[in-house]
Amino acid sequence: IINWDVEAKTALSNIEIEHKEVEGNLYHYQYPVVGEDEALTVATTRPETMFADTALMVHPDDDRFKHIHGKKVIIPTTNREIPVITDDYVDKEFGTGIVKVTPAHDPNDFEVGKRHDLDMPLCMDEDGTMNDMAGKYNGMKRFECRKQLIKDLEKEGLLVDIEKHIHSVGHSERTGVIVEPRKSKQWFVRMDELAENALENSTVQFVPDRFEKIFNNWMNNIEDWCISRQLWWGHRIPVWYKEDEIYCGREAPKGEGWVQDTDVLDTWFSSALWPFSTLGWPEETDDYRRYYPNDVMVTGYDIIFFWVARMIFQGLEFTGKTPFSDCLIHGLIRDENGVKMSKSLGNGVDPIDVVDEFGADSLRYFISTNSAPGLDLRYEREKVEASWNFINKLWNISRYFLMNTTNVKAVDIQKEIEPASFANRWILNRLNETIVDVDRLMDAYEFGEAAKTLHQFAWNDFASWYLEMHKILPDAKENNITALKVLSAIVRMLHPYMPFVTEEIYQMLPHDEVSIMVASWPEPDDHVFQDAKGRDDFFELIRKVRALRNEYNVPYNQTVDLMIESDDNDLKAFLENNRSFIQSFLNPGQFVIESSIDQPGEVVSLVFSSMTCFVPLGDLVDIDAEIGRLEEELKSLKSELDRSEKMLNNENFLKKAPEAKVDEEKAKYETYKKKHAETQARLKALKD
Repeated sequence: IINWDVEAKTALSNIEIEHKEVEGNLYHYQYPVVGEDEALTVATTRPETMFADTALMVHPDDDRFKHIHGKKVIIPTTNREIPVITDDYVDKEFGTGIVKVTPAHDPNDFEVGKRHDLDMPLCMDEDGTMNDMAGKYNGMKRFECRKQLIKDLEKEGLLVDIEKHIHSVGHSERTGVIVEPRKSKQWFVRMDELAENALENSTVQFVPDRFEKIFNNWMNNIEDWCISRQLWWGHRIPVWYKEDEIYCGREAPKGEGWVQDTDVLDTWFSSALWPFSTLGWPEETDDYRRYYPNDVMVTGYDIIFFWVARMIFQGLEFTGKTPFSDCLIHGLIRDENGVKMSKSLGNGVDPIDVVDEFGADSLRYFISTNSAPGLDLRYEREKVEASWNFINKLWNISRYFLMNTTNVKAVDIQKEIEPASFANRWILNRLNETIVDVDRLMDAYEFGEAAKTLHQFAWNDFASWYLEMHKILPDAKENNITALKVLSAIVRMLHPYMPFVTEEIYQMLPHDEVSIMVASWPEPDDHVFQDAKGRDDFFELIRKVRALRNEYNVPYNQTVDLMIESDDNDLKAFLENNRSFIQSFLNPGQFVIESSIDQPGEVVSLVFSSMTCFVPLGDLVDIDAEIGRLEEELKSLKSELDRSEKMLNNENFLKKAPEAKVDEEKAKYETYKKKHAETQARLKALKD
């Protein structure tokens, strides 16, 4: 018994079947007992197959039916008689306790038929129409026959009941039609030895490793594989027939009269040969020796059984080696609500439309950076747009550095340099740290995390901090080499994520290679520059003073006094040496660095690891008015916090609201909570 697709008119393997819960009917109808004033009631979801029944069956120990053992019944609407047999397979508690046996149309009945040596006729043709065994229903489609048959059974008084019944029904993944179990002569691969070999000798490492358990469970419970298909394309079955002889081989047998089988191999049988057949196997070619086994196979979790498992056991069978070292499993792309995209739902997104609007690099960057191994990805237009913004940022900063650097050659970028400027030493150190982190994450197949590291470095460190520092640095070769050295490394590391824009930028950089695709991957520098003490406090000072300006709405063009108190001479020297950067970033009026500071009246204190910065605010803001404003803001935030907390404690909201809505409310709550704490801290600072 195989799975038969009545539309494609081909056999299917078990894993090509999608089982769906459908609401159908359980039909109760009677078979009259021959020579008796009695009828036996059976219950089935497929009454149209009764024309191929070869027995009714009861449990041998069921006292209700011992009196009918060995008797015969008549198949309704026909004059054919079939026996009543007994078998332990029958569940006495299910249905009526009487089971119809249709060996050619049911896998369980097929086994019963073999045990009891029953005939196995087919009452349905390959296209799902009833044949001459169905009598007056001959030529009807299977479900049309079902409807008419039930009407006729009711007229004859043989229909007992129709019961609503939810059950799992197999559908063809290829055409979507309900699959018909059918007796058919097909070619199979015996799986016991192949599965055992794969379980014992496979060295494939699954990423994430949880998928190895799925692979092992399936291989431990695998059935023989139906590999013949009645399709018009594919590898033709390598079998020839002549009268009663059968020959299987790579080439046609010698002699006249041999006819090759017209079936083709299952697509996945052919696909499983791919890792080695493409390299010249069975010959020991240079490509085969160089590239087999492969390093990594990247595929979705939905075809582990279809393809991955088959590549593994066929690779071991034909070559003695597993076809790849690692198998990286990714998820599916779903719509913004987490629903699988499909034509029937109309929730698919045409990638060409996305490329037309945002470019291929934006779509590629979004897909490759917004998912983790083995997990599904939600398509979100806003994130594609954010990807476009990042690419646009990269383009703009590249144009800036290329227009503002001179006299730099390819050899300058490739060699080590010993920069004197703190800004150059710092960005080269950060580049070194980034390369190490990206390499580690790439090796672990954490491409999304690697991209986050690159985004942080390119956007925050290079495009924000270093670009502003570079504007202050003189047009010296050290500064120009450093800028282009870092930019070159960034575009090479981002190339796998956004190949088009990085190639374009690379072609504008000093380089020797014909393309970025053959340029070397950046390598971490063994030499790490020892930054002067105070680097962390320097950046933290700029961040905190900028945040302070934002909090109190002090525009950049309005100067603020900064008074640094520290007894760390190295730190004070560092800040003095980089006074120009502080001046540019913060626009201070008075900038004082002393061991001890006499605090003026109204100040905000910013505390750091090795210093304290006092910022006088009396001349900049109305302290009393600011306190009043913050107190009102605190009340408003407290109200929003209470509202949000009440919603999140409401079981009805958590159960009935869409998941996206619940997540949105949780995010709001965390934002309100953070803002409330920050406002309280600002209020305390002003009052103190």
